[in-house]
Amino acid sequence: MSVMSKVLGKTMVSSAERRQEADSDWAIVQRVQDGDVQAFDQLVLRYRERVYGVVYNMTSNREDAADLTQDAFIKAFKSINRFQGQSSFFTWLYRIAVNSALSHLRKTKLRTFFSFEKINEDDKTTHILAQLTDKHGADREVYVRELQEKLNEAMQKLSIKHRTVVTLFEIDGLSHEQIAEVVGCSVGTVRSRLHYAKQILQSELQSYLNA
Repeated sequence: MSVMSKVLGKTMVSSAERRQEADSDWAIVQRVQDGDVQAFDQLVLRYRERVYGVVYNMTSNREDAADLTQDAFIKAFKSINRFQGQSSFFTWLYRIAVNSALSHLRKTKLRTFFSFEKINEDDKTTHILAQLTDKHGADREVYVRELQEKLNEAMQKLSIKHRTVVTLFEIDGLSHEQIAEVVGCSVGTVRSRLHYAKQILQSELQSYLNA
């Protein structure tokens, strides 16, 4: 197992689940477009945590992530009549959220892009620590803090565009095609950015993890 796969946990969703999700979303979107504005709440409930997660991993600031998440849903609601289903609602919403986060990062010039602290709050990611270390108790907490600092330092060596594809691919589990739609580039460019980013991160983390 590579250093990258150890450090960054990926959300795995099958293509069949994605299609089913997209069909369900489109049905809800059509209801909203027909005047049932309260139906939009279903989309908020469905994607609020996922949007918040990707924005938080981009900003490393809970207040900013909460504000940007709310802003993304407001923008989506105001633009819902322009959504015609060419892409999935999920991808369309993520594009709005990511663009808002990127604009925020450029304006504020924030440098801390990725945070590892969420690992202590999410049961789905606790297995990552088990793969990284056998430490327990206080030693384990110290190790997590040290790893977070090292990972933040490594992510800061990447440009915003490279950090974005790493976050979307490694943290949120989007496919290359979905990332291309979200960030507005070709699939080849996404693959190239991921390859470059992983090389840099693996180089930075290799000696620290002794993998």
